[in-house]
Amino acid sequence: MNPENENQVALQEKDQRREAVEERRAAREAQLIASEKARELRPNDFHGGVHPPENKKQSTGEPIGSVPLAEDLIVPLLQHGGATALPLVKLGDDVLKGQKIAEADGLISCPVHAPSSGKVVAIEPCAVPHPSGLAEDSIVIRTDGEDRWCELQPCEDYTQLSPVELLEKIRDCGIAGMGGAGFPTAVKLDPHGGAEIDTLIINGTECEPYITADDMLMRERAEEIIAGVGIISYILDEPERVLIGIEDNKPQAIAAMREAAKGSRFDIVVFPTKYPSGGEKQLIQILTGREVPNQGLPANVGIVCQNVGTARAIYRAVHFGEPLISRVTTVVGQALEHQRNIEVPIGTPIDHILKHHGIHRGKMQKVIIGGPMMGYTIDDERAPVVKTTNCLLVPTNKELPPAPVAKACIRCGYCAEACPASLLPQQLYWYARADEREKLQAYNLFDCIECGACSYVCPSTIPLVQYYRAAKGAIRLAEEEKEKSDRARDRFEFRKLRLEKAEKEKEAKREARRKAAELARQQREQSPESEEAKESKQQADIVAAALARVKSRQEDPQQLLARAQRTFSSAESRVERLRSKLEAAEDGQRDQLAAQLKAAELKLQEAEQKLTLAKRRADRDPAREPSQEETSAAVRAITKARASAEARSQMSDAERLAADIEALQKRLGKAEARLQKAKSENDANLAAFETALEKLQKKLEDKMREQQAAQDGHQ
Repeated sequence: MNPENENQVALQEKDQRREAVEERRAAREAQLIASEKARELRPNDFHGGVHPPENKKQSTGEPIGSVPLAEDLIVPLLQHGGATALPLVKLGDDVLKGQKIAEADGLISCPVHAPSSGKVVAIEPCAVPHPSGLAEDSIVIRTDGEDRWCELQPCEDYTQLSPVELLEKIRDCGIAGMGGAGFPTAVKLDPHGGAEIDTLIINGTECEPYITADDMLMRERAEEIIAGVGIISYILDEPERVLIGIEDNKPQAIAAMREAAKGSRFDIVVFPTKYPSGGEKQLIQILTGREVPNQGLPANVGIVCQNVGTARAIYRAVHFGEPLISRVTTVVGQALEHQRNIEVPIGTPIDHILKHHGIHRGKMQKVIIGGPMMGYTIDDERAPVVKTTNCLLVPTNKELPPAPVAKACIRCGYCAEACPASLLPQQLYWYARADEREKLQAYNLFDCIECGACSYVCPSTIPLVQYYRAAKGAIRLAEEEKEKSDRARDRFEFRKLRLEKAEKEKEAKREARRKAAELARQQREQSPESEEAKESKQQADIVAAALARVKSRQEDPQQLLARAQRTFSSAESRVERLRSKLEAAEDGQRDQLAAQLKAAELKLQEAEQKLTLAKRRADRDPAREPSQEETSAAVRAITKARASAEARSQMSDAERLAADIEALQKRLGKAEARLQKAKSENDANLAAFETALEKLQKKLEDKMREQQAAQDGHQ
């Protein structure tokens, strides 16, 4: 072999060794990355929890089905957390499937849509599935069986829309959390306060016994769920991690979701089954190890959590433009012939669903909305399915025996060991019974998720969750009353300040008028010979004389005595008349006349007392003659008034009207002179003078129009 060939072989061997080293290095790096990722996705555990019988196989034996459309659909206006929606339709309106029939009232609210086509036959309070059993305002639609859709607005490529536009579309389609809470999804996906979201969690846990709606949804609609997760991730600006959590008791759902998630960056995380791992805070702790703070939100730790059903509803709302008008619900229980999952229109009455699943009335114990741990019973089966109805459980007494009578707490501590929120249920129980609200809040009552694990393990069968729910309701009610009281106090204080300010302004105006009057008086005193001073003195004399006359009449003992005598005589006469009537009256009238006589006798006694006092005063202060000055002033005033009245009585209507106009013109001239003087002196009461002048001008114009009308009539 020549040297040239040897060099080529050596170079080839060297290149092969280099490639082998690089391949081994890349393999080690990939192994390290996979190991690190596996370590990151290794699920954690949370405190407490229980393992009740799952009872999930009864309803997973067949695909998701349906029931015939009900004749009437009852659509409550409050199917979500927040404010009640406002109706957009009225009685007798025809509606189409998917048409918006109620608008959201504020940010924390959701619109409501028609689940099928038909006519609005009622807008009234109806029974709804709620622990309180209270009725809620609802729209009742009489279906026409045609299921005609309204015009929808689909979007083939959601990336052509901005996150804000997608949120508006989700809000307009009425999407609310379908895992139980029913919080408006658009609000949850738009965290306020500048929270930075680095993790999106999709909840496919469904840990409650009997319920398999999400399980069947993941088995049969996995592609739609994954597509919805992609939309949510896009809205949240592609968070670092997207984790889909599923318990290990759902192998078929896990396989379907993994197949659908191939080629995406979404991680399917499987973890051991334990109740209540589906709780939001518990799932966050399992998947990330983070703990949501007391009374905090997942957004406070950079996480948004959504249910698989909500993700699918988001996909259909964006891609097809469909509002949330149906959901998958588990129908299960040994009192039913047929147990399965169905996709049912929102508003379908529960009794309609049970009838199509062969309910045995004699076997059933009660109807439970939800599962046996966190569910609640309903009394009226006409209540409809709503956006949060994930299960209808109809057990027999043997399947779900009634709870025995509660016994005294033995302080075993099992409840504290089982509590997934790391609370002290025993202490909360005692404080709830004693209604010690401050202690309940100090022991973080509102961190309780009402999962029922404490009640499940309690050997004394104490319904602990019921105590906690009642205590929460009482605290919320007290806080609402306090808030109302605070608002009322603020309004009262503001009104008080406003009135004080107005009073100060009035006082300032009165003081200004007083000063102006005092200044005018001083000016008149300085020039007593002026026309205004003489006129003012004459008016003051007339007023003083009138006041003196009134005072003399009020204080004249003889007049008081005469008035008291007249009052006494009148009362005495009335008593005599009533006595006569009472003697001659029939039995049916005697009671009424006797009461009138008693009242008249009391008035007679009062009149007699006043007469005695008047006599004593008249004896002490005999009547006095008025002074010469008072008599002369009164005589002048009376004489002037009589002369004016006599002259006016002899005038014709036209002459009286002309006299009125002449008098008004004189008064108007004086008012204009006073206004000019006030302007020159910059008087504080200038506005009052202007108002008086305007009134006189209006009166004069009215009189002149009246005179003109009279003249036109004569012509």
